[in-house]
Amino acid sequence: MSKIEKVIKRTGTIVPFKKERISNAIYRAAVSVGGRDKETADKLADIVVDALEHQIKEGEIPHIEQIQDVVEKVLIEQGHAKVAKEYILYREERNKARAAESRYASAPNENIPWAKIWHVLDWAVDKKLNRVDLLNERIEKEGFARIVHESEKAYENEIDTAVEQIVEKINTLKMVMVSGPSSSGKTTTTIKIEQRLEKYGYKFVALNVDNYFFDLELHPKDEFGDYDFETPQALDLDLINEHLEKLSNGEEVWLPYYDFKTEKRHLNRTKMQLSGNEIILIDSLHGLYPKFSENIPDEKKFRLYLEPLLQMKGENGKYIRWTDIRLIRRMLRDSVQRAYNPRQTLEHWHYVRSSELRNIIPNQSKADFIVNTSMPYELPLYAHRMKELFREWVNEFKNNPLKLDAYERAVRVSEMLETITPVSDESSIPKDSLLREFIGGSVFKY
Repeated sequence: MSKIEKVIKRTGTIVPFKKERISNAIYRAAVSVGGRDKETADKLADIVVDALEHQIKEGEIPHIEQIQDVVEKVLIEQGHAKVAKEYILYREERNKARAAESRYASAPNENIPWAKIWHVLDWAVDKKLNRVDLLNERIEKEGFARIVHESEKAYENEIDTAVEQIVEKINTLKMVMVSGPSSSGKTTTTIKIEQRLEKYGYKFVALNVDNYFFDLELHPKDEFGDYDFETPQALDLDLINEHLEKLSNGEEVWLPYYDFKTEKRHLNRTKMQLSGNEIILIDSLHGLYPKFSENIPDEKKFRLYLEPLLQMKGENGKYIRWTDIRLIRRMLRDSVQRAYNPRQTLEHWHYVRSSELRNIIPNQSKADFIVNTSMPYELPLYAHRMKELFREWVNEFKNNPLKLDAYERAVRVSEMLETITPVSDESSIPKDSLLREFIGGSVFKY
């Protein structure tokens, strides 16, 4: 039995020590450079623990940084230089991500599309929807339905602009990639783009990226031991590239199929080949990830990035965070479509966010067009639906060091929802609205 029982986190919180977290971290780094040997990762974790036990004094509690230093040293000494390099890079990126999160609302961030933001902010100011108090005032004086109409019109204009740019490139285009972080509205936006392009005589052929998942037992895990479907390393990127290249050249391919019941992938299941007027449609978190389509020339692909770029300040003078909007959206969608408890969504959001900051958001600059999917009117709906739940979670997670991330998010969202006039009547929301993807009642099948 290891004499290391606890570890000090960066926040100063003391939590139970688990060797599995070291093994998972090593395996994730190995996967990033093409390795998928869990047995070796476990053996290396044993060496790390042994080195730590020789390093610390009896009764001493190691700090997480100390443990990570030992992991780097062991990887290098055991001849795994590539894995060590990936581990070091990931560690540095996580430090940068944590710093970016802490200064998100007050300092410049290279991952924010500033040019697009100015357009969204200008619209919000013009409509008097750039502050929570103005939103509340408009609901009281003008009614909720008018704000719904204005928000939906702005979003539809975004789709029209995206389609216009796609059509300009249509002669060389072979694929359209709709990308963005979780619950940014990819599915509804994809459907609306497809409907518009059909009017030009073109037809989309969907490529389901989920079928390129590796077998579950080969997936990397996060630091808490959960299988991570959010990372691009869960996908067979080499096979995706091979198939996209062949399809764009008019060749025939046999697509794989991933069975979520057995958690296994089966190769060569469905034949696919493009005809003259067909375009590959890819709806994926990782459509902009460089290795996803590195073999495909730019002229053959159009890349869309989606994000709810809401420009509204709360009563505290800070802008409402986009990630909080998407968190609520995913809670509602998961509970409606997947029978998944919203509380679980909150508890797992930390690794959704971690993967976004590392693999999705930094690649938005590669997009050909950015679509703003925020709907200012969604906040009053969330105040009605979710305010009580967030109050409960604030009390539930308070003083629980293992749920610190969930607690901090719950506090922030709860305080925001408390300031917004709740609206329960959803009858003015169109049945084909992007928001129906999350609250239910859509004419589209998801």
